[in-house]
Amino acid sequence: MTIDLRSTLKGSLLENFFPAGWDLDKIEACCSHPPEAILERQPWWHPEFEPVPCETLSDFNTMLGHEIALRIRQAREAGRKLALILPVGPMGMYRWAVYFLKEWRIPCDHVYGFNMDEWSDAQGNTLPPDNPGAFRYAMQEAFYGPLGELTVPENQRHFATRDVLPTYPERIAALKAEGAQLIVIFGIGRVFHIAFWEPHFAAEFASDEEWKRQMYRLGAKLHPLTIEQNAITSFKSRTTLVPAFANTIGPGLFLQADRIIGGADGVLGRGMQWQGMSLWVTLRYGPDRWVPSSWMPTLPGRLFFLKELAGPLVAECN
Repeated sequence: MTIDLRSTLKGSLLENFFPAGWDLDKIEACCSHPPEAILERQPWWHPEFEPVPCETLSDFNTMLGHEIALRIRQAREAGRKLALILPVGPMGMYRWAVYFLKEWRIPCDHVYGFNMDEWSDAQGNTLPPDNPGAFRYAMQEAFYGPLGELTVPENQRHFATRDVLPTYPERIAALKAEGAQLIVIFGIGRVFHIAFWEPHFAAEFASDEEWKRQMYRLGAKLHPLTIEQNAITSFKSRTTLVPAFANTIGPGLFLQADRIIGGADGVLGRGMQWQGMSLWVTLRYGPDRWVPSSWMPTLPGRLFFLKELAGPLVAECN
Protein backbone atom coordinates (compact mmCIF):
# COMPACT_ATOMS: atom_id res chain seq x y z
CA MET A 1 0.00 0.00 0.00
CA THR A 2 1.34 3.42 -0.99
CA ILE A 3 0.35 6.55 0.88
CA ASP A 4 1.72 9.67 -0.80
CA LEU A 5 0.45 12.79 -2.54
CA ARG A 6 -0.68 10.99 -5.67
CA SER A 7 -2.67 8.36 -3.80
CA THR A 8 -4.34 10.85 -1.44
CA LEU A 9 -4.87 13.82 -3.78
CA LYS A 10 -8.50 13.14 -4.65
CA GLY A 11 -10.82 14.83 -2.19
CA SER A 12 -8.02 16.78 -0.56
CA LEU A 13 -7.55 20.55 -0.46
CA LEU A 14 -4.81 20.10 -3.08
CA GLU A 15 -6.98 18.32 -5.66
CA ASN A 16 -7.17 21.37 -7.95
CA PHE A 17 -4.14 23.18 -6.59
CA PHE A 18 -1.38 22.11 -8.99
CA PRO A 19 -1.21 23.29 -12.62
CA ALA A 20 -3.60 21.17 -14.68
CA GLY A 21 -0.95 20.09 -17.19
CA TRP A 22 1.46 18.63 -14.65
CA ASP A 23 2.05 14.89 -14.88
CA LEU A 24 2.70 14.03 -11.23
CA ASP A 25 3.80 10.49 -12.10
CA LYS A 26 6.35 11.89 -14.53
CA ILE A 27 7.54 14.43 -11.96
CA GLU A 28 8.01 11.62 -9.44
CA ALA A 29 9.92 9.56 -12.02
CA CYS A 30 12.25 12.51 -12.68
CA CYS A 31 13.12 12.61 -8.97
CA SER A 32 13.66 8.87 -8.54
CA HIS A 33 17.17 8.62 -9.95
CA PRO A 34 20.34 8.22 -7.87
CA PRO A 35 22.39 11.40 -7.38
CA GLU A 36 25.19 10.21 -9.67
CA ALA A 37 22.72 10.08 -12.60
CA ILE A 38 22.14 13.85 -12.55
CA LEU A 39 24.70 14.48 -15.32
CA GLU A 40 23.41 11.81 -17.72
CA ARG A 41 22.71 13.55 -21.00
CA GLN A 42 19.16 13.50 -22.33
CA PRO A 43 18.20 13.38 -26.04
CA TRP A 44 16.63 16.87 -26.04
CA TRP A 45 19.59 18.65 -24.42
CA HIS A 46 21.49 21.06 -26.63
CA PRO A 47 24.94 19.65 -27.51
CA GLU A 48 26.50 22.65 -25.72
CA PHE A 49 24.29 22.49 -22.62
CA GLU A 50 26.19 21.45 -19.51
CA PRO A 51 25.04 20.98 -15.89
CA VAL A 52 27.86 21.84 -13.48
CA PRO A 53 27.83 20.47 -9.90
CA CYS A 54 29.27 22.65 -7.11
CA GLU A 55 30.40 21.19 -3.78
CA THR A 56 29.60 24.18 -1.58
CA LEU A 57 27.62 27.41 -1.70
CA SER A 58 30.91 29.33 -1.81
CA ASP A 59 31.97 27.30 -4.83
CA PHE A 60 28.59 27.90 -6.45
CA ASN A 61 28.69 31.67 -6.00
CA THR A 62 32.30 31.91 -7.21
CA MET A 63 31.87 29.66 -10.24
CA LEU A 64 28.62 31.30 -11.35
CA GLY A 65 30.08 34.77 -10.83
CA HIS A 66 33.17 33.80 -12.82
CA GLU A 67 30.99 32.54 -15.68
CA ILE A 68 29.12 35.85 -15.84
CA ALA A 69 32.30 37.91 -15.69
CA LEU A 70 34.00 35.71 -18.29
CA ARG A 71 31.18 36.19 -20.80
CA ILE A 72 31.26 39.95 -20.25
CA ARG A 73 35.03 39.92 -20.79
CA GLN A 74 34.81 37.75 -23.92
CA ALA A 75 32.19 40.03 -25.48
CA ARG A 76 34.37 43.08 -24.84
CA GLU A 77 37.45 41.41 -26.29
CA ALA A 78 35.41 40.48 -29.38
CA GLY A 79 34.24 44.10 -29.77
CA ARG A 80 30.66 42.94 -29.37
CA LYS A 81 27.72 44.38 -27.43
CA LEU A 82 26.22 42.10 -24.80
CA ALA A 83 22.60 42.01 -23.65
CA LEU A 84 22.16 40.33 -20.27
CA ILE A 85 18.78 39.24 -18.94
CA LEU A 86 19.38 39.32 -15.21
CA PRO A 87 17.69 37.69 -12.19
CA VAL A 88 17.33 38.70 -8.57
CA GLY A 89 17.71 35.17 -7.23
CA PRO A 90 20.18 33.65 -7.05
CA MET A 91 22.21 36.67 -5.96
CA GLY A 92 25.51 35.54 -4.39
CA MET A 93 27.23 35.32 -7.76
CA TYR A 94 27.10 39.09 -8.34
CA ARG A 95 29.74 39.72 -5.68
CA TRP A 96 32.13 37.44 -7.53
CA ALA A 97 31.23 38.77 -10.97
CA VAL A 98 32.16 42.22 -9.65
CA TYR A 99 35.38 40.85 -8.14
CA PHE A 100 36.61 39.28 -11.38
CA LEU A 101 35.63 42.25 -13.55
CA LYS A 102 37.52 44.59 -11.22
CA GLU A 103 40.56 42.28 -11.13
CA TRP A 104 40.60 42.17 -14.93
CA ARG A 105 39.76 45.90 -15.25
CA ILE A 106 36.92 45.22 -17.69
CA PRO A 107 34.70 48.26 -18.37
CA CYS A 108 31.05 47.31 -18.86
CA ASP A 109 29.96 50.07 -21.21
CA HIS A 110 29.27 47.40 -23.85
CA VAL A 111 26.75 45.67 -21.56
CA TYR A 112 22.98 46.22 -21.63
CA GLY A 113 21.14 44.89 -18.58
CA PHE A 114 17.51 43.75 -18.62
CA ASN A 115 16.08 42.63 -15.30
CA MET A 116 13.79 39.70 -15.99
CA ASP A 117 11.06 40.48 -13.46
CA GLU A 118 9.80 42.69 -10.64
CA TRP A 119 7.15 42.54 -7.94
CA SER A 120 3.92 44.33 -8.93
CA ASP A 121 0.24 44.75 -8.27
CA ALA A 122 -2.41 43.35 -10.62
CA GLN A 123 -2.01 46.34 -12.95
CA GLY A 124 1.77 46.03 -13.22
CA ASN A 125 2.64 48.94 -10.93
CA THR A 126 5.93 48.36 -9.12
CA LEU A 127 7.75 49.47 -5.98
CA PRO A 128 9.85 52.66 -6.14
CA PRO A 129 13.53 51.97 -6.92
CA ASP A 130 14.69 53.01 -3.43
CA ASN A 131 12.48 50.42 -1.71
CA PRO A 132 14.70 47.62 -0.30
CA GLY A 133 12.17 45.05 -1.55
CA ALA A 134 12.45 46.18 -5.16
CA PHE A 135 14.55 44.13 -7.56
CA ARG A 136 15.93 47.36 -8.98
CA TYR A 137 17.28 48.24 -5.53
CA ALA A 138 18.81 44.77 -5.17
CA MET A 139 20.62 45.04 -8.52
CA GLN A 140 22.04 48.44 -7.67
CA GLU A 141 23.33 47.18 -4.32
CA ALA A 142 24.71 43.86 -5.58
CA PHE A 143 26.03 44.59 -9.08
CA TYR A 144 25.78 48.01 -10.67
CA GLY A 145 26.91 49.98 -7.62
CA PRO A 146 29.89 47.82 -6.58
CA LEU A 147 31.29 47.90 -10.13
CA GLY A 148 32.11 51.57 -9.57
CA GLU A 149 33.74 53.29 -12.54
CA LEU A 150 33.53 50.06 -14.57
CA THR A 151 29.76 49.81 -14.26
CA VAL A 152 27.05 49.49 -16.89
CA PRO A 153 25.91 53.00 -17.94
CA GLU A 154 22.61 53.98 -16.32
CA ASN A 155 20.84 54.40 -19.66
CA GLN A 156 21.76 50.79 -20.49
CA ARG A 157 20.08 49.36 -17.39
CA HIS A 158 16.48 48.30 -17.88
CA PHE A 159 14.00 47.17 -15.25
CA ALA A 160 10.68 45.35 -15.53
CA THR A 161 8.44 48.30 -14.71
CA ARG A 162 5.03 48.90 -16.27
CA ASP A 163 6.42 51.36 -18.82
CA VAL A 164 9.82 49.78 -19.58
CA LEU A 165 9.11 46.03 -19.74
CA PRO A 166 6.96 46.35 -22.91
CA THR A 167 9.97 47.93 -24.66
CA TYR A 168 12.24 44.92 -24.02
CA PRO A 169 11.42 43.02 -27.24
CA GLU A 170 12.20 46.00 -29.46
CA ARG A 171 15.34 46.98 -27.55
CA ILE A 172 16.76 43.44 -27.53
CA ALA A 173 15.89 42.92 -31.21
CA ALA A 174 17.73 46.14 -32.08
CA LEU A 175 20.79 45.03 -30.12
CA LYS A 176 20.82 41.61 -31.77
CA ALA A 177 20.50 43.27 -35.18
CA GLU A 178 23.73 45.12 -34.31
CA GLY A 179 25.45 41.81 -33.57
CA ALA A 180 24.95 41.76 -29.80
CA GLN A 181 24.92 38.44 -27.99
CA LEU A 182 21.98 37.72 -25.69
CA ILE A 183 22.73 35.80 -22.49
CA VAL A 184 19.95 34.81 -20.10
CA ILE A 185 20.98 34.33 -16.47
CA PHE A 186 18.34 32.55 -14.43
CA GLY A 187 17.26 30.61 -11.39
CA ILE A 188 14.59 27.89 -11.30
CA GLY A 189 11.36 28.34 -9.37
CA ARG A 190 9.70 25.86 -7.07
CA VAL A 191 7.00 25.44 -9.73
CA PHE A 192 9.65 25.32 -12.49
CA HIS A 193 9.18 28.92 -13.58
CA ILE A 194 11.80 30.99 -15.41
CA ALA A 195 11.61 34.60 -14.25
CA PHE A 196 7.99 34.73 -13.01
CA TRP A 197 6.62 32.98 -16.10
CA GLU A 198 4.41 30.51 -14.24
CA PRO A 199 3.34 27.03 -15.40
CA HIS A 200 -0.41 27.71 -15.22
CA PHE A 201 -0.09 30.28 -18.02
CA ALA A 202 0.21 27.28 -20.37
CA ALA A 203 -3.57 26.76 -20.23
CA GLU A 204 -4.10 30.00 -22.16
CA PHE A 205 -2.36 28.77 -25.31
CA ALA A 206 -3.35 26.17 -27.88
CA SER A 207 0.18 25.09 -28.70
CA ASP A 208 3.79 25.27 -27.58
CA GLU A 209 4.51 27.52 -30.57
CA GLU A 210 1.92 30.08 -29.48
CA TRP A 211 3.26 29.89 -25.90
CA LYS A 212 6.83 30.45 -27.11
CA ARG A 213 5.84 33.71 -28.80
CA GLN A 214 4.84 35.41 -25.52
CA MET A 215 7.32 38.18 -24.77
CA TYR A 216 6.25 39.47 -21.35
CA ARG A 217 3.38 39.90 -18.92
CA LEU A 218 2.40 42.78 -16.65
CA GLY A 219 0.75 41.91 -13.35
CA ALA A 220 1.28 38.17 -13.77
CA LYS A 221 -0.76 36.12 -11.29
CA LEU A 222 1.71 34.06 -9.25
CA HIS A 223 1.17 30.48 -8.13
CA PRO A 224 0.74 29.96 -4.35
CA LEU A 225 3.90 27.82 -4.28
CA THR A 226 5.82 30.73 -5.77
CA ILE A 227 4.51 32.95 -2.99
CA GLU A 228 5.66 30.46 -0.36
CA GLN A 229 9.02 29.91 -2.05
CA ASN A 230 9.71 33.61 -1.82
CA ALA A 231 8.39 33.87 1.72
CA ILE A 232 11.06 31.34 2.67
CA THR A 233 13.94 32.53 0.48
CA SER A 234 13.44 36.32 0.43
CA PHE A 235 11.09 37.42 3.22
CA LYS A 236 12.28 35.35 6.21
CA SER A 237 8.99 33.38 6.30
CA ARG A 238 6.68 36.46 6.26
CA THR A 239 4.13 35.37 3.66
CA THR A 240 2.13 38.55 4.26
CA LEU A 241 4.94 40.63 2.73
CA VAL A 242 5.09 38.74 -0.59
CA PRO A 243 3.21 40.34 -3.49
CA ALA A 244 0.76 38.09 -5.34
CA PHE A 245 1.65 39.55 -8.76
CA ALA A 246 4.77 40.35 -10.75
CA ASN A 247 5.90 41.75 -14.07
CA THR A 248 7.93 39.22 -16.03
CA ILE A 249 9.54 38.38 -19.32
CA GLY A 250 8.12 35.39 -21.18
CA PRO A 251 9.47 32.54 -23.30
CA GLY A 252 9.51 34.80 -26.35
CA LEU A 253 12.51 36.48 -24.72
CA PHE A 254 14.22 33.86 -22.56
CA LEU A 255 14.19 31.29 -25.38
CA GLN A 256 15.97 33.78 -27.68
CA ALA A 257 19.15 33.33 -25.65
CA ASP A 258 22.37 32.76 -27.56
CA ARG A 259 23.64 31.32 -24.30
CA ILE A 260 22.26 30.62 -20.83
CA ILE A 261 23.81 30.76 -17.38
CA GLY A 262 21.64 29.05 -14.77
CA GLY A 263 21.91 28.58 -11.04
CA ALA A 264 20.23 26.34 -8.46
CA ASP A 265 21.33 26.81 -4.85
CA GLY A 266 18.13 26.02 -2.92
CA VAL A 267 19.52 24.31 0.19
CA LEU A 268 17.97 25.32 3.52
CA GLY A 269 20.01 23.56 6.23
CA ARG A 270 19.52 20.57 8.55
CA GLY A 271 19.61 18.41 5.44
CA MET A 272 16.52 20.14 4.02
CA GLN A 273 16.13 21.84 0.64
CA TRP A 274 13.44 23.26 -1.63
CA GLN A 275 14.96 22.98 -5.10
CA GLY A 276 15.94 19.34 -5.69
CA MET A 277 12.68 18.47 -7.43
CA SER A 278 12.90 21.65 -9.50
CA LEU A 279 16.41 20.74 -10.66
CA TRP A 280 15.63 17.14 -11.56
CA VAL A 281 12.44 18.03 -13.41
CA THR A 282 14.22 20.78 -15.34
CA LEU A 283 16.78 18.25 -16.54
CA ARG A 284 14.57 15.18 -17.06
CA TYR A 285 10.97 16.18 -17.86
CA GLY A 286 11.54 17.12 -21.50
CA PRO A 287 10.34 20.36 -23.14
CA ASP A 288 6.76 21.11 -22.08
CA ARG A 289 5.03 24.49 -21.75
CA TRP A 290 3.53 23.39 -18.41
CA VAL A 291 7.11 23.14 -17.09
CA PRO A 292 8.81 26.36 -18.29
CA SER A 293 12.29 25.47 -17.01
CA SER A 294 12.22 22.23 -19.01
CA TRP A 295 13.10 24.26 -22.11
CA MET A 296 16.37 25.60 -20.74
CA PRO A 297 18.45 22.46 -21.44
CA THR A 298 17.53 22.87 -25.13
CA LEU A 299 19.77 25.96 -25.21
CA PRO A 300 23.58 26.22 -25.12
CA GLY A 301 25.14 27.16 -21.81
CA ARG A 302 25.73 25.97 -18.27
CA LEU A 303 23.51 25.26 -15.28
CA PHE A 304 25.42 25.45 -12.01
CA PHE A 305 23.88 23.60 -9.08
CA LEU A 306 24.72 22.65 -5.52
CA LYS A 307 25.64 18.97 -5.54
CA GLU A 308 23.40 18.37 -2.52
CA LEU A 309 20.33 19.14 -4.64
CA ALA A 310 20.88 15.94 -6.63
CA GLY A 311 19.78 14.00 -3.58
CA PRO A 312 18.98 11.32 -2.84
CA LEU A 313 15.55 12.92 -2.53
CA VAL A 314 14.01 10.75 0.17
CA ALA A 315 11.70 11.31 3.12
CA GLU A 316 13.47 12.35 6.31
CA CYS A 317 12.04 13.35 9.67
CA ASN A 318 14.02 16.28 11.02
